[in-house]
Amino acid sequence: MLLASHTLKSVATDWFAIKKTTIAENTAKSLWRKFENHVFPKLGHRPIDKILAPEAIEALKPLAAKGNLETTGKIIGHLNNIMTHALNTGILQHNPLSGIRSAFSAPKVTNMPTIKPNELGKLMKDISYASIKLVTRCLIEWQLHTITRPSESAKAEWSEIDLENKLWVIPAERMKMRLEHKVPLSPQAIEILIRLKAISGDRKHLFPSYIDHHKHCNVESANKALSRMGYKNRLVAHGLRALASTTLNEQGHDPDVIEAALSHVDKNEVRRAYNRAEYLERRRVLMCWWSDHIEAAATGKISTTDNIKRLKTV
Repeated sequence: MLLASHTLKSVATDWFAIKKTTIAENTAKSLWRKFENHVFPKLGHRPIDKILAPEAIEALKPLAAKGNLETTGKIIGHLNNIMTHALNTGILQHNPLSGIRSAFSAPKVTNMPTIKPNELGKLMKDISYASIKLVTRCLIEWQLHTITRPSESAKAEWSEIDLENKLWVIPAERMKMRLEHKVPLSPQAIEILIRLKAISGDRKHLFPSYIDHHKHCNVESANKALSRMGYKNRLVAHGLRALASTTLNEQGHDPDVIEAALSHVDKNEVRRAYNRAEYLERRRVLMCWWSDHIEAAATGKISTTDNIKRLKTV
């Protein structure tokens, strides 16, 4: 018999207790806030076995009507995960909400603004002449050379740097997919570290805040600097990853190695474990090629043929 306590909110709470251990803290807070604002007021008190598709659709219509289709889609996905949790724990025998996504329009895909590969040289020139703080310049270059996300770079700590093995080991709790990520450091990335050592070597973070040196810089620092440099609506910090991905793919590098460098997670667990172990040294070569390419673009002397041949023989 289904207990009266098995409301949508109570089952969602049980599911969330597990879910929040696999995602970043801010992501977890955002997820739960969406349910508190858009789901629980109308459905939270309802016995989960009594909720049918029309009722769930009706509850989400006001959110979708405001044009928040991406948020609506995320909530639908989480609702279905909760229903699956209820199935797995024997509370439900079937999922009545499995098809409700088709009741709403799909959100338009918006890519992060980025520039074309042949504009890299101009970007490097603009960075070198920009009226920005040295730490901010280093932050942009560090993110570009390491192909990491803005938050991963902005929050980088000296304790994560393994100079002996030329690695930056980002702990799982700071990664989007909650998996440790090792970034092979090219000679150019090491040069950035040497430049930073005199500035922040005695502090916790590579890129400390100007207001409180015990904290990391604002995760939006690189975005704001790029905007002031004339790249507003043309390039954001996250778009540097797209620039790297496009360039590396166009130059014929192994797509699997590129995906590993971008810390994109393979959905196949066995394949993911193999790739993470197998590709580290191949990624080291890839990262050195990318840094050489950035350096060549900055000097107007891009030449890829020899490096591609060298990469493919490794």
